[in-house]
Amino acid sequence: MFRTIVPSDTKIDFLRYARPATAVSILIILAGLASALIQGVRWGIDFAGGTEMQVRFEAGTNFEEGAVRSAVEAAGVEEPTVVRFGEPGSGEFQIRFAGGGEGEEKQGQLVDRIRSVLTEQVGPVEIDRVEYVGPKVGEELRRDGAKAMLLAWLLILAYVGLRFNLQFAPGGVVALIHDVLVTAAIWQLLGQTFDLQVLAALLAIVGYSINDTIVIFDRIRELVATHTTVDIHELTNRAVNQTLSRTILTSLLTLLAVIALLALAGPVVFPFTASMGIGVVVGVYSTVYIASPVMLAMERWRGRRSAKRQQATRKHPKAAARA
Repeated sequence: MFRTIVPSDTKIDFLRYARPATAVSILIILAGLASALIQGVRWGIDFAGGTEMQVRFEAGTNFEEGAVRSAVEAAGVEEPTVVRFGEPGSGEFQIRFAGGGEGEEKQGQLVDRIRSVLTEQVGPVEIDRVEYVGPKVGEELRRDGAKAMLLAWLLILAYVGLRFNLQFAPGGVVALIHDVLVTAAIWQLLGQTFDLQVLAALLAIVGYSINDTIVIFDRIRELVATHTTVDIHELTNRAVNQTLSRTILTSLLTLLAVIALLALAGPVVFPFTASMGIGVVVGVYSTVYIASPVMLAMERWRGRRSAKRQQATRKHPKAAARA
């Protein structure tokens, strides 16, 4: 099927648009950073601390998310997040809000007040679960998440360096850093909350994106070995074009799975699936317009260094021989 969409003789000069594409990425990252500095980052209770409740209404109760949210606000809770579990007619809801952990006694009083208002305004309700995350725990989770991301980048840098050589490794890691920053910037600009689901999605994006990058790098290495007289710029473009069908097929199948989760899994896993969908698109984009150009720049830098070394050897052969 993809032979008709991407013919085998396709010769798109992808690298021609590398600089404009990089400029767009930088603008998105700067816009996300500006939004974070001006408006602040919306941390979920996983990272900022707060209370999570799971409630269940009796069958036959006329419950709606809006009514549940209004009742929780009437109990004195500011900006609660209310998400329905299961099917559209399910009576189970997840309620999350900041605060609520000022001692066991006050927390119990708040839970009792929420139960009372829900029963009065919505209907008979049971509290199945109450969990509280303190600010210190949330700070530790943020720190551990950053460490996990940094460790993933370092391990992938080492893997690509061993799998190919050091000229390929920086391109792969720069593309991964780009994917995480652009996805996070878009998520910030959309006004969404950062929680453990988003962190999991960002780590999954790192693993997904490097897979496509490795395929293109492998093709570049094959072409360089068999076409020693062809310019590296042309070989890189050729490699991207030759793997284009595979890139489209893999990305579309992944996006279909993400779309299915968005449509059928409900809002409970929305942060993971939505951020993952953004990351898949950004990952394909970065493999073509970030990883390959960085690899090409490294190759040209090595070529210039080698040329200068040879020139110095010709001018000062005795000094070069002693070195």
